[in-house]
Amino acid sequence: MKRAFVFLDLDDTILDFHKAERNSLRRTMEELGYCPTSEQLDRYSVINIGQWEKLEQGLLTRDEVLVSRYELWLRELGLDFSASEVTTRYEGHLHEGYWLVPGAAALLERLQDEYALYVASNGVGAVQASRISGAGIRSFFDGVFISEELGANKPDPAFFRACFAQIPGFDPKRAIMVGDSLTSDILGGINAGIATCWFKPKQKKARPDIRADYEIRSLDELPGLLDRIF
Repeated sequence: MKRAFVFLDLDDTILDFHKAERNSLRRTMEELGYCPTSEQLDRYSVINIGQWEKLEQGLLTRDEVLVSRYELWLRELGLDFSASEVTTRYEGHLHEGYWLVPGAAALLERLQDEYALYVASNGVGAVQASRISGAGIRSFFDGVFISEELGANKPDPAFFRACFAQIPGFDPKRAIMVGDSLTSDILGGINAGIATCWFKPKQKKARPDIRADYEIRSLDELPGLLDRIF
C-alpha cells in the first residue's frame, strides 16, 4: 500500500500555465492581426485570474468565464474582435503549451512509487488532457480529475467528493491537496477535510482566512515534507 493520496494541482504547480497562457494568447492575437505588448498580456492574466475566482465563488459559470475574460480584455484594448473566436483559437494553441514548472519532473519521479498521485485541476477536460499527455507525465498519475468532467469546481466539496468516490480504499486522513492557489486548492482541501500544502514559489500574499497546514517555496521540498507527515 502506498503511503498516502496526494492531489496535485496542475496549472502553475506541475505545468507552467503562465508561460503557456502568454504564448497561446500572443499567437492567437497575431493570427488576428494584432501584436499585444508584454504589459497587455500581463493585464489579461490579471483579468483571467479574477474571472476564475468568480467561478470558484459560484458567481460565473465555466462557459461564461471562457468568454467574459476576453470580452473584458478586448474592451479595455478597444478591439472589436469576437471573444468567441479568440476563445476557440486560444484553446487550440493552449493544447500545445506544456512547459513543466522547475522541479516538477524530478518530483513526480521521486513520488510515484511511494504515493498515489492524482491531478486535481479546474480546467477544460480536452485541453488539460492534451497538455498532460504532451508533457509526457500521464504515467505518473493514478488518476486525473478535471472539474469540467466532474461537474464541480474547486473549492466546492463536491469536486473532491467526486474524486474520492473514484479511489478504492480512500482515507481522508491519509490525503493531502498541494497547489499554488489559496482560493481554489487550499480552500478546496480545507472544505474537503484533508490536509493542505500551499506551493508558494513567488511572493504571493497570504490570507488570514485561508490557512494551509503546510507551505513550500520549491517543489523539491515536497518529498521530505510528505515523508514527515505520512
